[in-house]
Amino acid sequence: MADKLNLLTGPERLPADGAKADSAVVLLHGLGADGADLIGLAPDFARLLPRTAFLSPDAPDPCDMAPYGRQWFSLQDRTSEVVAELAAAASPVLEAYLNSVLQRFDLSPDRLALVGFSQGTIMSLQVAYRLSEELAGVVGFSGGLAGADSFGSQVTARPPALLIHGEADDVVVFERMLAAADALRGADVNVQTLARPGLGHGIDEAGIRAAGSFLLERLG
Repeated sequence: MADKLNLLTGPERLPADGAKADSAVVLLHGLGADGADLIGLAPDFARLLPRTAFLSPDAPDPCDMAPYGRQWFSLQDRTSEVVAELAAAASPVLEAYLNSVLQRFDLSPDRLALVGFSQGTIMSLQVAYRLSEELAGVVGFSGGLAGADSFGSQVTARPPALLIHGEADDVVVFERMLAAADALRGADVNVQTLARPGLGHGIDEAGIRAAGSFLLERLG
């Protein structure tokens, strides 16, 4: 674990004019992908937030369900208890990375937002609400919340969240978003949700626009 704490790297997009970043967005990819999968969102968001640094780290482990890609934790066993345990075990690696981003750009936590997809959403929700200080916000595409039953008792921070999910998702079913929103609201978190009719396990233009507006509101 100690070695992993300093290993996360991945594609980045920094302010185009070379100016100091006044905020940061960390993009967390899904199972079997890598940082390159989500950095493509940065140009859309950067048009709204030109002084923001966008960072899309590769997850720490090779995917154990495919010959390529990375994973934040294994999903070979998807029972809720195991997923909650593994997400918690993976958290220190991401927390250390977020702290390194804050130090690198000399930012306070309220100037950093998370955007996750699928397993990256699980990790975003796992970490953001258990930190000692509040981040700017969390956007979660096509994901869920690990350990929803015990979530409320573990919350130490309450950044607002936007959860976006395709109603036709057959990888992470739409109901997982609804359950996550319920658990977050039960812990007094301000949550917005966006259902995308006909969308499967992916991100569409409407979701990108909604996420951009949310990030602008939180970081603009």
